Amino acid sequence: MTRVAVLGLGGMGTPMAANLIRAGLDTVVWNRHPEPARALGARGAEVAADPAEAVRRADVAVTMVTDGAAVRAVATDQGMLAALPHGAVWAQMSTIGVAETERLIELVAAERPDVTLVDAPVAGSRGPAEQGRLTVLASGPAQARDRVAPVFDAVGRRTLWLGPAGAGSRLKLVNNLLLAFVNEGVAAAVALGDTLGLDRDTVRQALDGSPLVAPWAAEKLARVVRDEHGTQYSLALALKDVELALREAPAGSFPAAEALAAEWRRAADQGLGGDDLTVVTRMLGRP
Repeated sequence: MTRVAVLGLGGMGTPMAANLIRAGLDTVVWNRHPEPARALGARGAEVAADPAEAVRRADVAVTMVTDGAAVRAVATDQGMLAALPHGAVWAQMSTIGVAETERLIELVAAERPDVTLVDAPVAGSRGPAEQGRLTVLASGPAQARDRVAPVFDAVGRRTLWLGPAGAGSRLKLVNNLLLAFVNEGVAAAVALGDTLGLDRDTVRQALDGSPLVAPWAAEKLARVVRDEHGTQYSLALALKDVELALREAPAGSFPAAEALAAEWRRAADQGLGGDDLTVVTRMLGRP
């Protein structure tokens, strides 16, 4: 049986670990704050005291934390990379951008060439994560595919293999930039309706079912209409992902994305960063 260690139990890591347990995989979990790990322990996971302990007997180690700095802290400062067994696979599934991923590739090659790094961020938010319907954007050596298949099959509805490690992180930036603009379009449409004196539910009924409104956008539209912004994908994380994309392009080459990031930054500065990214609706339609 594949033994999987999941490091990072936030909004995505927790449901992913729960699906691994549900699939019958031998699962060990660790989180910086212990409460989520204890909750998964009650569901059958083994709870580790630190990252090194979590991965010591793992076939596959999954990192799902906030950003590149957190990944490096877990891997190096907290001993995960050194503790991985010979021949283990490290599935790095956090969204950390291209530059940070390249640093990890170099780090593994220099310090643990016996470990296989698979760069595999996911497309999807908390709802699809809970349903095991994420899309895994995997990249890395072909020989790792069979070894990580039970893990990726448990957390996702499909896995796309994209080539050498680093390709997954590149495509994740493309995916998240499109997601940002879809969210912005929904928010702006509802805010314009407000400005024009239209009833929000009337706007929803007119747009719902339109070929312009895909299922993800329809779900966001419904939440915006209700002014419900409980976090599924926080504004702060969405902004981080847009900024990661902009970091890889020459300044000024994507002016609409830069304007969107500036708008979202203002919203975050006003204390909205912890809400769902749909909360930007509240910033629109004002002078």
